Amino acid sequence: MNDLAPVAARLTEPQALTPAGFVNDFYPSFWWIPAGILAAALAIKLPSIIRLWTDPLLRAVGGLLVLALSVFVFVAPSTIRWVNQVTGVPNISGPWVYSLLTAFCGSCLLLIITWRDGLSDRSPRTRAAMRWVLGTYAAVIAALWIMFALAEMPEERLRDLDTHYANTPYAREMIVLYLLAHTVATLITNALIWNWVRTDGLDSLLRWGLKFLGVGYALQLAFDAAKLSAVGGRWAGRDLDWLSTAVAPPLACLSAILIAVGFILPHTGQYLHDRRQVRDAVRELRPLYRLMKAGGGGVPRVLRTPPELRLIRRETFIRDGLLALSRFVDADLRARSYEAALALGHPPDRAKALAAAATVLDAADARSQGRERDGAGSGSGSGEADTTDLLRDIGAVSRALRCPDEVRAVRERAAAAGAAAAAVATASAAASAASADGERAGDPVGHGGTER
Repeated sequence: MNDLAPVAARLTEPQALTPAGFVNDFYPSFWWIPAGILAAALAIKLPSIIRLWTDPLLRAVGGLLVLALSVFVFVAPSTIRWVNQVTGVPNISGPWVYSLLTAFCGSCLLLIITWRDGLSDRSPRTRAAMRWVLGTYAAVIAALWIMFALAEMPEERLRDLDTHYANTPYAREMIVLYLLAHTVATLITNALIWNWVRTDGLDSLLRWGLKFLGVGYALQLAFDAAKLSAVGGRWAGRDLDWLSTAVAPPLACLSAILIAVGFILPHTGQYLHDRRQVRDAVRELRPLYRLMKAGGGGVPRVLRTPPELRLIRRETFIRDGLLALSRFVDADLRARSYEAALALGHPPDRAKALAAAATVLDAADARSQGRERDGAGSGSGSGEADTTDLLRDIGAVSRALRCPDEVRAVRERAAAAGAAAAAVATASAAASAASADGERAGDPVGHGGTER
């Protein structure tokens, strides 16, 4: 009995968990991880798909995510058992999952062809390629179901259908056909993607999305290699089932995640980039908006207002405020401010924005003090200055208002230049008046031109 004690102790010791053992232990719930990620990706993308339903590329990406999600939902052992029980046909989940996977492969090919060539490209070559993909993969799906109907597969298999029936007539052909169709689609798609990545002039988001797709489809090839090796091992009388049940599932999961990221990144990234630009534009206009708001009013706050609508409302309010402020704008001051900004070393575009900001601040002060400009120097008798440039360059003016020290320096220099010009004008007017008085005092002839 004592001799058996060490053996019993070794048998009761916990064994180290190998990678294959980990996959086997978590196999029933393993498939829900990529399914959850794909569902989240679809949920993120769904609002854009609904809002831009007329965009066929967005619809295609949505359909592709639905197919990928369906594959992982229906390949889970619990779903396989449920489908078999509902239909009453053992192993009917096999051709169903194979059909979904084949449809996913064909959809990937179609999307890559359409995405790369563009929707406007309807060349004979593109149309022929799309017809070939549709016809070939529709025929493969039909053949899968015909072979399943001819095969004898009475024993339900939840995990190892590929290898268990690898030597069964018609089931063997069904398994090899779906694997070959998947491999061919993956090879073609992978080649198209990496050729596209090397194209010059691609957007950075698109290039990164294509790289994710390329790595994802490379893992798909590794998945196919593991599956085909396991099936080939059965043909050769060797047990390589672990390649199909322990190696292929993690490869499929990681591949699906990378492919989902690759398809979503260019569209979602561009969407987030556009949203950020809109939000930045809203924040950029804040100084000028607050200045216009000081005159009364403002844009009413509405909960859950889209940034695009907030930007439009803010721009409209600012332009309306500048139009109302036009009768207080001093065009001469703006010219002096521009010269002052140039003298302070600012480049012409920046000097123009600083001059406009100084002019708007002066007009706001004039409005608060109730002193209107008399229209002198406006070039028209309307009494209102031309605010066309101000209305067009509200972004640059608002950015200039974010630098109060620079605007203050321009205003002070422009005011000094205005005071100097006013002093010169006053002195000139006084000299002209004195000269006129002197001439009248020394004139012995009356206004009538006769001597008195």
